[in-house]
Amino acid sequence: MQETEKIWMNGELVDWADAKVHVGVHGLHYGSGVFEGIRSYDTAKGPAIFRLREHLERLENSGKVLFMELPYTVDELRGATHELVATNGLPSCYIRPMAFYGYGELGVAATGNPVDVVIMSYPWGAYLGEDGQTGGITTTISSWERVGPNVIPHAAKATGIYLNSMLATTEARRAGYDEAIMLTGDGYIADGPGETIFVVKDGRLLTPSLAMSILPGITRDTVIHIAKDLGYPVEETQLIRTDLYLADEVFMVGTAAEVTPVRSIDGREIGVGPVTLELQKAYLAAVNGIDGRWSDWLDVVEMAPARA
Repeated sequence: MQETEKIWMNGELVDWADAKVHVGVHGLHYGSGVFEGIRSYDTAKGPAIFRLREHLERLENSGKVLFMELPYTVDELRGATHELVATNGLPSCYIRPMAFYGYGELGVAATGNPVDVVIMSYPWGAYLGEDGQTGGITTTISSWERVGPNVIPHAAKATGIYLNSMLATTEARRAGYDEAIMLTGDGYIADGPGETIFVVKDGRLLTPSLAMSILPGITRDTVIHIAKDLGYPVEETQLIRTDLYLADEVFMVGTAAEVTPVRSIDGREIGVGPVTLELQKAYLAAVNGIDGRWSDWLDVVEMAPARA
């Protein structure tokens, strides 16, 4: 991680090195936090944060699921994000807002603990590698199942849930693959550890429904909108692993991953297809402000004037 100048922490901009918490914070011990991953792109109109409000609303809703009332409104967090991006002077960057139960009591219940809120911004390139963006990535079905909806609330982007994702990704990479694909307890395709999965078959796009214990992905929603606009039918449905093996194309999407082709699954070559590349091009045109049809998704930041 490349350090930047400031981190927004509980209402103030603090130096990167000074953004610290006590080792007794509840969120460290129990994973009782919520977070978002957001990207800002360097567009012709200046730095533009992609679907910022939707991300912050999801952060707020994730907190509600954990009985966590954020001490800042969505508008206040939007202003703080703009301030941080402008201060750090990075037109293109990754943004990580997080809220967590802080220092107080260390019982399992977080009753009485304060809620701390931080926002980081820092440079980050292609999550699954530049080569993966063009040539596709290798994947494997994980032995770790995606947690069920009555185990942990998958609709919340909660920190503790991502132990499930970390185990799947670590297992895949130790076995020589770029990324994992996770199944539900019933054996249906769920998602990747940090991505949504799409299958291209006979000119249609198929993707697991939200009932498969997946996060309501903002990039997922974006790609569905773009695909329909390009004339592709999109179906949210149940998929099994052979649907992946026999697909015409497979790709993964997410804020970090953007649109990444999957070239193989469990050693079965799928290749990188034209539909995936068309959607990838359209997505990048939208987030970079090249395609004006999606300009409402861009939240342009007024950069701070250069220091004398």
